[in-house]
Amino acid sequence: MPKMFPAGFAAVWLFSGLVLVGMTLPSAGQSTGRGAAPAKPQLVWVDTDIGDDIDDAFALGLILRSPELKVVGISTAFGDTAMRSRIVDRFVAAMGMQTNLTSAGVRTETDNPMTQRSYGEQWPVGKVPDGVAAMLEAIRAHPSEITLIGLGPLFNVGAAIDRDPVTFRKLKRVVLMGGSIEHGYNGGKGEPTPAEPEWNIKQDPKGAAKLLASGVPVFMAPLDSTQIPLDEAERETIFAAGTPLTDQIALLYRQWVAHSWNHSPTPTLFDPLAAAYTFRPDLCPMRPMRIEVDPNGMTRRVEGKPNAEVCLQSDAAGFLKLLDGRLAK
Repeated sequence: MPKMFPAGFAAVWLFSGLVLVGMTLPSAGQSTGRGAAPAKPQLVWVDTDIGDDIDDAFALGLILRSPELKVVGISTAFGDTAMRSRIVDRFVAAMGMQTNLTSAGVRTETDNPMTQRSYGEQWPVGKVPDGVAAMLEAIRAHPSEITLIGLGPLFNVGAAIDRDPVTFRKLKRVVLMGGSIEHGYNGGKGEPTPAEPEWNIKQDPKGAAKLLASGVPVFMAPLDSTQIPLDEAERETIFAAGTPLTDQIALLYRQWVAHSWNHSPTPTLFDPLAAAYTFRPDLCPMRPMRIEVDPNGMTRRVEGKPNAEVCLQSDAAGFLKLLDGRLAK
């Protein structure tokens, strides 16, 4: 989840048998935006830095409300990962889903504000398993079947590669929100700017480089294609649905607005677009590229054998229609 700077600053341990015992997703016959859901949903592991920007909450809600996906684990990334785990637990429990212990990833030092910390503080403290170990165990249990959805800095990914590269290579693929290829963060009036280090990659360039060299198929949704604003009318339609899910997103949104500095109240839906790609690839067509990551977090397209598929332009209108259909209806 990238942070918006002056122009717009913006896991449950569920492998194998999945401990979201009470999890209720739409039935296979429910509309998915492109016909009936597939008979066998994709297995996904979500790695998120929920609690800072608000787009992670929208992304997690979209994932949990999509019958094409079956969550086998949620790990938290960046900063106080134990607190982020409590945010995930409360979010999931409020939807009527039973949770077991959360899965917290690598804790890192940061002075970035966790805008939704008070939401997590209202959930009981418990023993939190190692998120990297949980991720690797899930991969072992489902070799070549799991899509890792990376929505935050890549500390957990890098640690998993360091700890057990053979097991990590048994992922089916990684779908990543991260990078900046031709455009950086939009300007104050929404205009594109030159490429720049994107937040997720900038926090851990080494992790990004390890991922691109891992041999696992990588599908990257960078700033070029993910800067989709959720304007007031659209978000109020979602909040007004009054479901357990939309109520939690609305609460987290209010905390994000109240506890952030120098940003518009309009969320930018970086992470949800990447999540949607996993089952609606038509919304963000990819093309093969070779991407190199420098020590400052720049993701440059270079000549050579492709190591990623990259989306430079997305269908914003189609994506917003999907999001509204899944969250508000």
